[in-house]
Amino acid sequence: MNAFWIALQFLTILPTVKISDYNDDDLGKSILFYPLVGLIIGLLLWLTQHAFFLILNDTPYAPQLVAALILTLWTILTGGLHLDGLADSADAWIGGIGDKEKTLQIFKDPRSGPIAVVTLTLTLLLKWLSLLILLSQENKLWLIIIPTLSRTSLFAFFLYLPYVRKQGIASIMIQTFPRTKGFQAMLALSLIAVTAREEFFVCLITLSLFFCAYRHALLSRLNGFTGDTLGAWLELAELAMLLSLISVI
Repeated sequence: MNAFWIALQFLTILPTVKISDYNDDDLGKSILFYPLVGLIIGLLLWLTQHAFFLILNDTPYAPQLVAALILTLWTILTGGLHLDGLADSADAWIGGIGDKEKTLQIFKDPRSGPIAVVTLTLTLLLKWLSLLILLSQENKLWLIIIPTLSRTSLFAFFLYLPYVRKQGIASIMIQTFPRTKGFQAMLALSLIAVTAREEFFVCLITLSLFFCAYRHALLSRLNGFTGDTLGAWLELAELAMLLSLISVI
């Protein structure tokens, strides 16, 4: 179970079992549990939105408030980690001016510039508006599938992209990641999404196309990925799926 607790601790702020004895293989295997962590996040969001609507049903502007509360919970559950990655990536991508070394140097800067602030503001605004529109629909299973698929898509980074830095936990994880099991899990979950519902299929197609473009950009600029670009990917991938669902409701 070490691998599961590592995954839960790495991707959320949910309480976990304290792990004092783990090895490099546990770090690599923890990636296999990312979809399960996404499922847990999704279930919490799905259950919470039902509770919010029951409590705030007679409140003026209830849909707007529930959308804001769900977005807040979504952010809190991840500890804002992915938003931090998005902010750092935005600063580095614009400030790096196409230069790999300069881009990587900006990634290490803890300060956030105006580009980061604008990017976060627009991303959260678009997420809130998307949630407001989609929460008006009767079926809300997309609240479960989006966090699950977005974290499943992280397998693709460990399978098809090199890690830029030579040291660190992520470097160990990519070396010990069970690639065959990761590919099988990603394929199985993708097939389930394709055959389950139309909106899940739309999410999968959106993710696949977006990943191809994102991968090309990372290889062109950095020759691989960093931890911050993974965080940015999760935020942007979730937003892309939310926006794509609006087109099919």
